[in-house]
Amino acid sequence: MKHRLMSLAALVLAMLMLAAAASAETISLSGTVTARETWEVYAPIGGSVEEVCARVGQQVTADDVLLRLRTNKVYATEDGTVTGVFGQPGDDATTVSGRYGAVMYIEGTDQYTIAASTANAYNATENKYVHVGETVYLASRSSSTHTGSGLITAVSGTSFTVEVTSGTFESGESCDVFRSAGMETTSRIGRGTTARIDPVAVTGSGSIVSFAVKNGDQVKRGQLLFETLDGAFDGLYMSGTDIYAGVDGVVASISASAGGSVQKDSVTAVIYPAGAMQLEASVSEGDLSLIQVGDPVEIEMNWDPDADSTLKGTVRMISAVAEIGGDSVSYAVYVDFTPDSTTRYGMSAVISTLEREQHVETEVQEEADGE
Repeated sequence: MKHRLMSLAALVLAMLMLAAAASAETISLSGTVTARETWEVYAPIGGSVEEVCARVGQQVTADDVLLRLRTNKVYATEDGTVTGVFGQPGDDATTVSGRYGAVMYIEGTDQYTIAASTANAYNATENKYVHVGETVYLASRSSSTHTGSGLITAVSGTSFTVEVTSGTFESGESCDVFRSAGMETTSRIGRGTTARIDPVAVTGSGSIVSFAVKNGDQVKRGQLLFETLDGAFDGLYMSGTDIYAGVDGVVASISASAGGSVQKDSVTAVIYPAGAMQLEASVSEGDLSLIQVGDPVEIEMNWDPDADSTLKGTVRMISAVAEIGGDSVSYAVYVDFTPDSTTRYGMSAVISTLEREQHVETEVQEEADGE
């Protein structure tokens, strides 16, 4: 009788051990560090890329510049005085020009032109023929102090145009035009009337980014006047030439290059935001019963197998859609964890589930810590 009792006790103990072993079964999965979410950086306006200021894999802050756009620059075509600046940063240059005739005007240093004719030239054959580019000398018929010089800029039959390059004159003055600096009568090649030269209209295309001059400034030919970018700023609000990250994180991709172009509202870069790391793994169909959402896991990074400690994580999601490859069926598993300073995107790791007893102990300890 005693022997039978001992055998029965041994059988019960064996069964309990098997049950405990079954409840303590764990699995290990191969995982990769990926991003739980991404941040897309859009171009606020179109243009050519002047400079790429970041590279893939670089850690950035929200205020870091990723791309810098190249502006279209408008220069002065002659010396003069800036007048009538009608645009402002953010405005569309074409719209401003359509309304005011120009973004700004330049009153040239040479303020007068003379519409002249050889009809009043001294009666000599050589005085009847004038040439574009010829320097001539001018004398007012009403004031002996109004003299100067000019340049013939156009010839049409007996008519020609002189741009006054020096001297003091008034609009509407009648002037004799001479070929000789001494202004002898025999060198007179014509006569005409002075008229004010119209200010030069300065136009542009795209949206105005900045002005390099202001109303009343003296400028030289070739001097920068203003800069524009292709396209239009939202709400006519000038956002500048720099495209910023907009969020702290790691640059995942940049879809622009120096010398290339970007279109307004196009994605120029993708960033993995700070704190968005997760582990992604696959579990086979046969092991689905061994892992659940909310399970705590231990994580060992493969790059440092000799590390003294492991990272902790929690199963956040198990996909409800299978990944079928050949004859195998698996499901994606996503694990939230707190990475350390050495963790990088793309690293591989071993994800180990805890024994159920450990799982329960962990939950009890967490509740106790919470209290």
